[in-house]
Amino acid sequence: ALDGVDLSVKKGEFVAIVGTSGSGKSTLLHMLGGLDRPTSGTVMVDGQDIFSLKDEALTIFRRRKIGFVFQAYNLVPVLNVYENIVLPIELDGGKVNKDFVQQIVQTLGLDERLDALPNQLSGGQQQRVAIARALAAAPSIILADEPTGNLDSKTSQDVLSLLKVTSQKFAQTIVMITHNEEIAQMADRIIRIEDGRIVSQN
Repeated sequence: ALDGVDLSVKKGEFVAIVGTSGSGKSTLLHMLGGLDRPTSGTVMVDGQDIFSLKDEALTIFRRRKIGFVFQAYNLVPVLNVYENIVLPIELDGGKVNKDFVQQIVQTLGLDERLDALPNQLSGGQQQRVAIARALAAAPSIILADEPTGNLDSKTSQDVLSLLKVTSQKFAQTIVMITHNEEIAQMADRIIRIEDGRIVSQN
């Protein structure tokens, strides 16, 4: 799926990866997040090759360092909205910053839905819960696969503005896949990928 990709992302940078369906965008994102192991090559985060870590250490690294926003949301059906948002923090034994979570929830328009279960939400609302969950632990890296795929254009702009604001506030690095050119323009840099190769980055 990927062919000789060589890519560096600076701390605090907001990068959009664009390309047609099947170009290798999601595979690249999964490798950056330690979900897919490359057949050759390395993925370095903070000077460390993440695939040199044992499975358990890699899981802890992902939980502490990376906030994922998947297209499929991956919400836990038996937990309500609030519980889904704080789940990664609690799994890691961390303390929930309630003021920060409240701020995210309000920005995403979820404050009225905190007691709802995922199956009581629209696709757009589930998308926003997934984004809130990724942001809640204030991870140093956010990897987002089509984070605005199920949102209307107004909500998409709000969500991206929120991502930008929180990333600047916490010096977070964001790598986002999108095939929406308008949304890609909000990033600091756009990387275009075709047939598993980077064709441009500007």
